Amino acid sequence: MDSTIERDEEKPLVSDEPSHILQDSKTNSHKKNVHILSSAFLLIFLAYGAAQNLQSTLNTKEDLGTTSLGILYLSFTFFSVIASLVVRLLGSKNALIIGTSGYWLYVAANLKPNWYTLVPASLYLGFCSSIIWVGQGTYLTSTARSHATDHNLHEGAVIGNFNGEFWAVYALHQFIGNLITFALLNDGKEGSTNGTTLLFVVFLFVMSFGSILMCFLSKRSGNTKGENELSGADAGLYASLKSLSKSLTNALSDVRMLLIIPLIAYSGLQQVFVWAEFTKYIVTPAIGVSGVGSAMAAYGAFDGIAIVIASGWLGTLDILFLAALLGIGDGVLMTQLNALLGMLFKHDMEGAFAQLKIWQSATIAIVFFLAPHISFETVVMIMLVSLCLALASFLWLALKVAKASPPSTSE
Repeated sequence: MDSTIERDEEKPLVSDEPSHILQDSKTNSHKKNVHILSSAFLLIFLAYGAAQNLQSTLNTKEDLGTTSLGILYLSFTFFSVIASLVVRLLGSKNALIIGTSGYWLYVAANLKPNWYTLVPASLYLGFCSSIIWVGQGTYLTSTARSHATDHNLHEGAVIGNFNGEFWAVYALHQFIGNLITFALLNDGKEGSTNGTTLLFVVFLFVMSFGSILMCFLSKRSGNTKGENELSGADAGLYASLKSLSKSLTNALSDVRMLLIIPLIAYSGLQQVFVWAEFTKYIVTPAIGVSGVGSAMAAYGAFDGIAIVIASGWLGTLDILFLAALLGIGDGVLMTQLNALLGMLFKHDMEGAFAQLKIWQSATIAIVFFLAPHISFETVVMIMLVSLCLALASFLWLALKVAKASPPSTSE
């Protein structure tokens, strides 16, 4: 009798150790996936971001550079409508891997830039961008929620921390990529094969490593209820399209999403201002084409600093100072915007992140198409008006969420 009791009491002691090891393994797996995802995006976007920054200054004939970017983000806008469906069908990991191919092809097209290379590459990149960013938001938020559940942590805090790490690492792509641009184009031979060709070849090698790194991500099984439903064998095309339509209409009928849209649109406007207007009308006349690299490196550096500590060191040159301020604003905005969507729309992450990219890319596309036909001062005025609208809508959202939240009780 006594021996039986002793054996029964010993059983929990034997099973505790494997459970503890399994929990530590999950912790390491979640954090490892965030590290891999962040590093892969850094490698891919340090090349693409630098190439994008140069479009308005290198490919100026018939406005090829800005027009191709307008086509890219217009394609991005349309494909973002179905991106959530594609991500659910493929799975977030596969969507991330496939998405990298578009960025590689776009940079490769810059080795021989013309209407027959950049335009098709831009159209395909629009599709790849839509699925890679919806996949990124879904994968990162799902990983954060799993980590919070496994360790009984506050979900919002974990989502914020994981997004903070990702965007801090991601922001370095502007710093590193544009330093490479500055180093290779600093000899004053921006248009020669020794300059731009070498630059884009180096970028292609770097992006290849990023694509390979993406393959080491763990698969997220059952990221959301919608993904499980659509990945089943009985999920037909009609059911998938019906789910997609419901996801998009539900998001647009949600007052919270409607209040976030002006903020999303401003974030896109702020980014395109830096990529096209700032580099063309402020940086290039002051310090030349090769100076685009150093100015955007400052932008990227302060972007990353702002994400981590929301403040930065001020440079001595006016151009670098302006780039730093823009970087700080972008760093804070993108981190908080992604975390906000992840917390408010946890029931439909794919739909929420699809809305983010739809409105962002639509704004960017419009500005790229209009940029050759409107003045720099007009763009600045549009930015100021959109900033005021975004601020007003966000304050309204904050009040609405505060009223809906139950009051906290202190013991």
